[in-house]
Parts: sequence; structure tokens; C-alpha cells
Amino acid sequence: MGRHVRNVLIFPGGTEPGMEIARALKGCKEVRLFAASSGEGNHAPFVFSRHAVLPDVFTPGWLDALNRLCRDWAIDVIYPSHDYIVEALVRERDRVSVAVVAPPAEVLAVTASKRATLALFAGTIPTPAVLDPRASVNFPAFLKPDHGYGGQGAVRVDSAVQLQGALEQTAAPLLLEYLPGGEYTIDCLSDRERGVVFVGGRTRERIRMGTAMRSVSASAEYDALFTRYARIIQARLPLRGAWFFQMREDASGEPRLLEIGARVAGTMAFNRVRGVNFPWLSILEEERAPFELLLNEPPVAIDRALTNRFAHRLSYRRVYVDLDDTLLLNDRVNVDVAAFLFRALNDGCELVLLTKCLTDPNDVLAARRLAGLFDRVVHLDEAQSKADHIDPEGAIFIDDSFSQRREVAVRHGIPTFDASMLELLMNDRVD
Repeated sequence: MGRHVRNVLIFPGGTEPGMEIARALKGCKEVRLFAASSGEGNHAPFVFSRHAVLPDVFTPGWLDALNRLCRDWAIDVIYPSHDYIVEALVRERDRVSVAVVAPPAEVLAVTASKRATLALFAGTIPTPAVLDPRASVNFPAFLKPDHGYGGQGAVRVDSAVQLQGALEQTAAPLLLEYLPGGEYTIDCLSDRERGVVFVGGRTRERIRMGTAMRSVSASAEYDALFTRYARIIQARLPLRGAWFFQMREDASGEPRLLEIGARVAGTMAFNRVRGVNFPWLSILEEERAPFELLLNEPPVAIDRALTNRFAHRLSYRRVYVDLDDTLLLNDRVNVDVAAFLFRALNDGCELVLLTKCLTDPNDVLAARRLAGLFDRVVHLDEAQSKADHIDPEGAIFIDDSFSQRREVAVRHGIPTFDASMLELLMNDRVD
């Protein structure tokens, strides 16, 4: 009996949570990934082979367009990756034609409002004081929109003049006491029968656009505290699948609740690599399928940076590559070049090694566990030209030597690359 493969649509695909969902699911044999986004100017087309543009959820007809896409692509599950999309899909859940991995409406009624969240848990979990902007305010204070995400619109205010200006620019403003201490995200996973099944706290050391770019493990003492708070939250809100909450320390060092997110967080990779595949386990929870956890120790830290992906018009079906100082660097396999060659092999390219290696290149390849990788191995002496052994039709050439690349480019007019340039061709789109 064949395995059950689900066509999963990540919507939108270009957000940090969306890309984390993709990283978590792309290796699951039970999942085939698709993505949709509203607008062309986002990162999703660089990540997904199957990507569609849909109207945003504030445009009339967006749901009909989404349902048509789900029908055309035989989508089984929609995995929303943005707060507004989660809210829209939950609001229209009865009219969405496929399953949606999202919390119940009563959960979102609370988590979509920071004011409602703090009101619900005041007295059971430490929360920051909510201040009246019309009264006397002890500065600094912190102003944020009641309904927002990713830290957008949040600002520290240090004077009455600054407060007044910020109030005029903030929709549904929420003024809070300023918390000067460390900030934490607590990744959680819940099952609707078993309750909270995983809690893992991490610091937010460096933040960009609301996303933690560097996190380290919370202390064991804090993790015990966070577990207690997660169970309190679960007892009042029927959360299921992946969710998180954020806390920040006050002046005395006590963590206070900031907000709850009923979705995957962008840096949940920190605990995913321990064995908690939040997106996959959330799908299983939605299907009411049994699952267990098998955990490793948490990593010491995660640090994130920008990733480069490129669009290009190059087409090739044959790759010529040099050995010394290209595929091998400092007598070791250059894993970046090797990764590209295996990707080219997956795409059906012919691989040809052109080398002036002083020893038998087949022995060198065998010693590096690379025997059999190439369709042809052409061993030249020092006086021979590599350009003489290239069929230029549909070919590219990779060599560390500028003079060799120039000779090939001038004679054959084909694209040439050194190892640093291969990033252009590294198509890692989810397929």
C-alpha cells in the first residue's frame, strides 16, 4: 500500500514563517509543497518551484481564487504563515474547500488582540501594566498597536510630546510599562487531547523586522517556569499544533507576558533541529493522527543572516569542470562545487571532468569517494588546451583559472564560472 502524500499549500510562501514551514516539510516524503503569495515582489518564487500569485485577503474574490487554485493543484492542506492570512482563513473556514492548519476561532479572538491577551491572563501570568495615555505616565513607556505583528508600529516613548505624536500614528494604540530586560520566545506544541506536549524557550538576542536573528537556549530554571505558563495558557485557550508566546523581563528580572502567536514562528528552527518538526506535527494534529517526540539536546545558539537566491536565464545540459583548486581545494573536496554537480546531475546534465592533474584523476576521485560521478573524465597534459575538448552546445565551464575561463569564453562563447560564482546556479527551490 502506497504512502499518503499530501499536497500542502503554504500561503504566503515568502514570509519568514513560510520559509521555515518549507524547510521543515521539504524533506518529508508524505508532503509535496506548493506556495502562493499576493504580489510578485516577494521571495517565494525563489524558494518554490510551484508558486502562484493570488489576490490578498482584503480584495473581493480572494477566497474564490484560492479555492480555484486548490482545485487546480489538488491541494489537500493549506498552511497559513501570516497572522492576517490565519485570521482570514479561520473566519472563512466553512467556505475554504480544503483543510486549514490553524487554531479555532475562539483562540484567534484572543491572540489577535494584545489587549485581550493581557486581560485574559492578568493575575495568572505576570503581565506588563497597561497605562492610560490620558493620565500621568512614568516614562519611558512602550506603545504598540493592539492588532499587529512583527513589531511593526511598536516604539519606546520617552516624553509626553513623543507619546502624543506616536498615538496619532498608531491604530488602536496600547500603552504599556517599559520592560528593560531580556526577551524570550517560547516555542510550544499542543495536542487537543494531551494538551501541551512540548515547550522550549529561547532568547531573542538580535532582532530584525520582528524576527529573532540570534537565539540561545533559555536556562533550565526559565524553561520550567515557561512550561508552567504554557500550561496555564493552554488551560484557557484551546491551542493546537504549533504556537508560541513571548515574554520580556521587567526591571527586577521577572519575565512578563507580551503576546501569544497561534502559528509557526520564523525561528522555530531552533527547536526543530532538536526533533520537533512543528509544521509536520501540526498537520498530523490537524488530521488527528498519533505522533510522538524524540528530542535531542538543544543547540547552543542559532544565528541567522540573509540568504542569496538569484533569477537567471541560463540554460545548460552539459557541465565541464576542473579538478585541482576547483572540485578539490587544499586537497579536500570543495563541498559547494560538489553540491552544485549533484544538483546538475539531478537535473539530467552530463558531467565532464577536464583536468591536467599530475596523477591518474580516477584514482584521485576514488580516494575522495567521487568515483562514478562523471560521465567522462578527460585527462590532459600541461600543453593541451581545455577549450579543444569542449562541445559548446548547451555547455558551461567551471575552472579556478581565469586564463582558462577566458580562452573557453572567447573561443566558444559559453558561460564560464569559478567556484564563487556558482551561487547563481544553485537552484534550491522546493520541488
